[in-house]
Amino acid sequence: MAPDSGTDTAATSPASPADAVDAAAAAAPSPAVRRDLAVRAAVAQGLVGPADGAGGADGADGADPLVCLLDTAGIRSSAAALRAAFAAALPPGTPVLHAFAAKAAPLVPVLRLLADCGIGCEVASPGELALARAAGVPPERTVLDSPAKTPAELRGALALGIAVNADNRQELERLDALVAAAPTSSPLGVRVNPQLGAGSIESTSTATATSKFGVALRDPGAREWLVRAYLERPWLTRLHTHSGSQGVPLPLIADGVRVLYGLAEEINAAAGRRQVDTLDIGGGLPVDFASDAESPAFADYVAALRDAVPGLFSGRYGLVTEFGRSLLAKHGLVLSRVEYTKRSGGRRIALTHAGVQVLTRTVYAPASWPLRVLAYDAKGRPKAGPTVAQDIAGPACFSGDLVAEGRPLPELAPGDLIAVPDTGAYFFTAPYGYNSLPRPAVHGFSVGPDGGVRFTLARPAQTPDEIVAESGGGHADALLER
Repeated sequence: MAPDSGTDTAATSPASPADAVDAAAAAAPSPAVRRDLAVRAAVAQGLVGPADGAGGADGADGADPLVCLLDTAGIRSSAAALRAAFAAALPPGTPVLHAFAAKAAPLVPVLRLLADCGIGCEVASPGELALARAAGVPPERTVLDSPAKTPAELRGALALGIAVNADNRQELERLDALVAAAPTSSPLGVRVNPQLGAGSIESTSTATATSKFGVALRDPGAREWLVRAYLERPWLTRLHTHSGSQGVPLPLIADGVRVLYGLAEEINAAAGRRQVDTLDIGGGLPVDFASDAESPAFADYVAALRDAVPGLFSGRYGLVTEFGRSLLAKHGLVLSRVEYTKRSGGRRIALTHAGVQVLTRTVYAPASWPLRVLAYDAKGRPKAGPTVAQDIAGPACFSGDLVAEGRPLPELAPGDLIAVPDTGAYFFTAPYGYNSLPRPAVHGFSVGPDGGVRFTLARPAQTPDEIVAESGGGHADALLER
């Protein structure tokens, strides 16, 4: 059946996250089926396609050679699964804020969709805060984390009532002055580094002995200083840690939360009251990039926490989470036309438009961030046939712009399409401007009961004029000697 076109309408938040997951499973095809339907519809509706068709937004003959897609049903399902996993483990009425890490997908429509699913926002810069506010995320559902907050950022957050986690002693001293100068409704806390060790990717491990984040809890005298700091500041009511990320195993993440819980208990015992009332346990759940499986699931994470920190689920503490990749990654797809194929030194190479500008981590660190590549024909149908080893190359002018090397795929030809799944977080949502390659369009999609696909534009493709403008085009003579 030919896919239809149109505009998604906003859905209301589900009354019960668990019911929403069951309803989605019953009413919608699997994520893999939705993906295949979306690829075919993207070609049929002219979002991406051959170079000899109608004019596209890339300014050349033919449809756009690169487009990025977000599965809105998948995003809603992940948000519901997160809420349901914690709701099932906590006493009714326990305050919980699930705040999406905006850095994972800094797009206003994404933040708005998640807000509609009951998810708040964790921000780490003035830009991310502006995005959250543009998406309508209220201050009381926003958390500010950053290791280098300026006085202006702190003052602005306190004026709005946004929760703030101080990173270090000097920032805490800044907060002393700001809190004394003007009252605030902002919940305030301190980020701690439990110093438990690294996962398999050093650059994304945040709980190492020398991590730049938070108060290093095992350094000499640090824990004692921190307990005193809380006793001297009755307005410090939260504790924060973030031990997880890609490559970090569940037991290590849970151990970081266990350390945080123990510190809260120590502070409250020393204070003789429940001073710390909320634990911000961060996010960082890893994603399976090798298959369509959403593993580990949020329910697996909650089970690991219950084993390691049973008191966390007593209801005595409110909770904040800050998941990013695990909410969005599995629901994003990069779709690119194969422009040329060639051989070099006996190797087959497919030259595409998907490279370092949208798949940055994989191009620069392929061992840490391997991605699957799927092959489709020019009409968007999964490509069959014998597989041969092929390099999948991007458009950037450096030899390392390779998405995959020697990847066994049905032999690609010009006009075919390659799709790179699991890219909804930290990939095309935050593109890299190498070679002044334009930011591609991002479309959300939904699949109806009849298999029809509806696309909605979440971010338009960047135009050459926009590239010139952001590259100083309005100041062309600024550096000339006069």
